[in-house]
Amino acid sequence: MNLNDVRRDWTKLGTEDPLWAVLVQPGKRGGRWDVDEFLATGRADVEETAGWLGQLGLPTRWERVLDFGCGAGRLSQALAPHADQVVGVDIAPSMLETARHLDRSAGNIRFVLNDAPDLSQFPDGHFDLVYSALVLQHLPRSAIDRYLAEFLRVLRPGGIAVVGLPTEPARTAKGLIWQVAPFRLISWAQRRLLNYPAPMSMTAVPHSDMVRLVTAHGGTIVGQRPDLPYTEDWVCTRYAVRRG
Repeated sequence: MNLNDVRRDWTKLGTEDPLWAVLVQPGKRGGRWDVDEFLATGRADVEETAGWLGQLGLPTRWERVLDFGCGAGRLSQALAPHADQVVGVDIAPSMLETARHLDRSAGNIRFVLNDAPDLSQFPDGHFDLVYSALVLQHLPRSAIDRYLAEFLRVLRPGGIAVVGLPTEPARTAKGLIWQVAPFRLISWAQRRLLNYPAPMSMTAVPHSDMVRLVTAHGGTIVGQRPDLPYTEDWVCTRYAVRRG
């Protein structure tokens, strides 16, 4: 799998069933997500995370925010009341089209295509906050490492990246399958047996690797906690990373 595969697959997912692809939940397949309910999950995510950041003594109001892998804008809209400007980037034009259509903000969100293996369209130190949840897990490991480095580059000194990542498969039946089965087999099952419009890969980053990557690029993990319970099949961690 490479970024071209990711772009192709998520463009197809964004064309056929964008809200379900962003947040896979039982009973929501085939356009069954209510838009208000969908956006409310984003507000719950951001409000819980803002409360956590406040407990860590970190800001909960920002000038410029980057929502990396914004999809249909679920988190971008939730971040908008906390920021002067939110930039949502995604690899799939179809997702960005949905995000613009659903945008109910006061006009302080800009949705931008980013299909490069970096964030070179943004200068160093441009953002106060980078927020990424349920995104990096769908990328190849090499791309995850590169984007984590880019998060720290585009943050101002003292800025924070909120990053959610699976660290290992859980001890469930599906978790075991992810641990032992090659992705080509999982991809076949997703498309042929589960009728996914396109496959969704999952990549774990062990905690020790996260520590090493953050440190190597001038960051410090200032908080970590179990991620919100989006899935029972992966052990997921949400990190607060500060640029030095």
